[in-house]
Amino acid sequence: MAAESTPLALPVLPLDDEVVLPGMVVPLDLNDTDVRAAVEAAQAAARSAPGKPRVLLVPRIDGTYAGTGVIGTVEQVGRLADGDPGALIRGRGRVKIGAGTTGPGAALWVEGTAVDETVPEPLPGAVTELVKEYKALATSWLRKRGAWQVVDRVQAIEDVSQLADNSGYSPYLSVEQKVTLLETADPVARLKLATEQLREHLAEQDVAESIAKDVQEGVDKQQREFLLRRQLEAVRKELRELNGEKGEEDESDDYRTRVEAADLPENVREAALKEVEKLERASDQSPEGSWIRTWLDTVLELPWQERTEDRYDIQGARAVLDAEHAGLDDVKERITEYLAVRKRRAERGLGVVGGRRGGAVLALVGPPGVGKTSLGESVAHAMGRKFVRVALGGVRDEAEIRGHRRTYVGALPGRVVRAIKEAGSMNPVVLLDEIDKVGSDFRGDPAAALLEVLDPAQNHTFRDHYLEVELDLSDVVFLATANVLEAIPEALLDRMELVRLDGYTEDEKVVIARDHLLPRQLERAGLAQDEVSLAESALRRLAGEYTREAGVRNLERGIARLLRKVAAQHELGQRELPYTVTDDDLRALIGRPHHVPESAQDPAERRTAVPGVATGLAVTGAGGDVLYVEASLADPETGAAGLTLTGQLGDVMKESAQIALSFLRSHGAELELPVGDLKDRGAHIHFPAGAVPKDGPSAGITMTTALASLLSGRLVRTDVAMTGEVSLTGRVLPIGGLKQKLLAAHRAGVTTVVIPKRNEADLDDVPAEVLAKLDVHPVTDVRQVLDIALAPATNGAELPVAA
Repeated sequence: MAAESTPLALPVLPLDDEVVLPGMVVPLDLNDTDVRAAVEAAQAAARSAPGKPRVLLVPRIDGTYAGTGVIGTVEQVGRLADGDPGALIRGRGRVKIGAGTTGPGAALWVEGTAVDETVPEPLPGAVTELVKEYKALATSWLRKRGAWQVVDRVQAIEDVSQLADNSGYSPYLSVEQKVTLLETADPVARLKLATEQLREHLAEQDVAESIAKDVQEGVDKQQREFLLRRQLEAVRKELRELNGEKGEEDESDDYRTRVEAADLPENVREAALKEVEKLERASDQSPEGSWIRTWLDTVLELPWQERTEDRYDIQGARAVLDAEHAGLDDVKERITEYLAVRKRRAERGLGVVGGRRGGAVLALVGPPGVGKTSLGESVAHAMGRKFVRVALGGVRDEAEIRGHRRTYVGALPGRVVRAIKEAGSMNPVVLLDEIDKVGSDFRGDPAAALLEVLDPAQNHTFRDHYLEVELDLSDVVFLATANVLEAIPEALLDRMELVRLDGYTEDEKVVIARDHLLPRQLERAGLAQDEVSLAESALRRLAGEYTREAGVRNLERGIARLLRKVAAQHELGQRELPYTVTDDDLRALIGRPHHVPESAQDPAERRTAVPGVATGLAVTGAGGDVLYVEASLADPETGAAGLTLTGQLGDVMKESAQIALSFLRSHGAELELPVGDLKDRGAHIHFPAGAVPKDGPSAGITMTTALASLLSGRLVRTDVAMTGEVSLTGRVLPIGGLKQKLLAAHRAGVTTVVIPKRNEADLDDVPAEVLAKLDVHPVTDVRQVLDIALAPATNGAELPVAA
């Protein structure tokens, strides 16, 4: 074993990412400050001592010195091959590095202890075999490299330590491996390590040679195949000429030419060329050929590099949106924000970040007829993009979104890919219409397939099952429309920005009818713009009394009926043109109004003309609506005590009725109500329009008010409508859909509305012209509701009894 011996002090010559082992001779550049300082310090020390200047060669890896160095003697100082000053240094022996010390010159001096690396004689048999193995492996490696002269030199080395250190010249060793050899003091252990490293390198070299051989064989095979295919093409050409088909070209050649000429992304081009190669190998009778041809036609027809430039005139885009749609400020603001951000990103060179562009996914949720679908065309028009509509209503097959596998007969790409193909651009506005009507069955869930399409973080690498190449959808603006928010899966809704369209006010309907609906219907009725006009009073009455809806679809039908009547009367000679329709002409032309406000009816004919009837507010799939609640008490002799509920109520609404009844039973004395009747007589609560299912907690205060009106004999004010959840303690809790409910109250002629105090912040979303016509009362307790809603008591009031 090696032993440590005499201590000595030497200047340190650091070697950055390099290792010198004993026996190696290396040239070093004296332009390096550390090298020059160490050599000069060694020369200064050698003037007072016999022998050549000595330095300590120490590897420095990432700024850290190794624990073992090598004594090096400066053999010669002169010029290197490139003319720079240099020194030739020979490694002599290992040194264990100790503490720092002082010495002449600017170099770092350290104390060290020389390591004794002698191996006792004679060598054991195992060591002798190890020496033979190393020499054999080294000879094999050197012969492969053609270094025949070095082979004799290695064979002549008999010293174990010197033989192990000879591997320091090996280029295949990493710096870490050489440091390990340097720090291994035992010569036998070091030789074992060098033998193992050389053996691993030779094994890796054999694998690399095998791979290279296989690659060369593959290249040769491809060249043979290429030549044979050229010969086959020549034979086919001769056969076509013999059969009189001289003008017909080979189909695979045609596809290869089209693919190479097309401007395709690199990954798509590679996939297409692979399919062309399959087509060339396939026989004419093979069904695979038709699949490949259809796939290639689809890929070549897609607009891979086609993009329309966005119209970055922000003010002009907003003007287009305002001109084509009245109201809908939320959507217009969102599109304007999108364009403004896109413009700024383009100006700063941030158009593409991380492979993604700045697409948008908006979900437009609202009742029918508010302009969700037509808004998509306006958005595309404002942005200067192509527009394509994808109808999802009733889609049940997941392959409709992601496409079919090519192995199926009649396989097609999904609707998203077909929309891109139809638009002829990679950045169109795609309207996913009626996304809440998507179904699911044993063929899959299309809504789940839409998750990747509508995820801005994923859709830049969308894969259609038919194409099986990446399609970048990150620059597409997706607009999804829906009527019912609850019907959209939560995971899908989370990937979209929700924009609610809660319906139009009466003033907005008049503007829409005047600027958009009337000109369109005049053209459809074959009338000129100056032949028939509608007075604003007629439009307002048509919107308020002949239709009751959140949108304007029935209003447009009413205008169409009016114009058809006028056109028919003119053709019959009963009316002269031009003609202006006023509100007084409506009844004669299209009949009586269908939706007269409750406040406009005779007081005796109103629903709230008897105690026990209250007006509530609800949200339906068609927007907001008024909801009447009727309550009565059964005869104590014929009816059993308890609560009866009718009107197709859901579980939540039934629980709200129970809570309202329990509150009145426990607080009736405080409210001066005859609660004893609730114990002896059965209470019946009914919601008219019994064929329509109803659910939700927001009718809680309405049912409480109806029961309180029944017990007290006080009528509920006709002009009051209310919404709010009630608790057992009489607290009024917040509800949803406040904007839609207030719009419905406004349409129904209600002037006073009671809402929960905690919904007061939602009033910011309600149009100012609607709030100006409503007296809104935010409340926190049912007692406040009763004070507002119940009319003063009249003498001799009797409780209604159920028939």
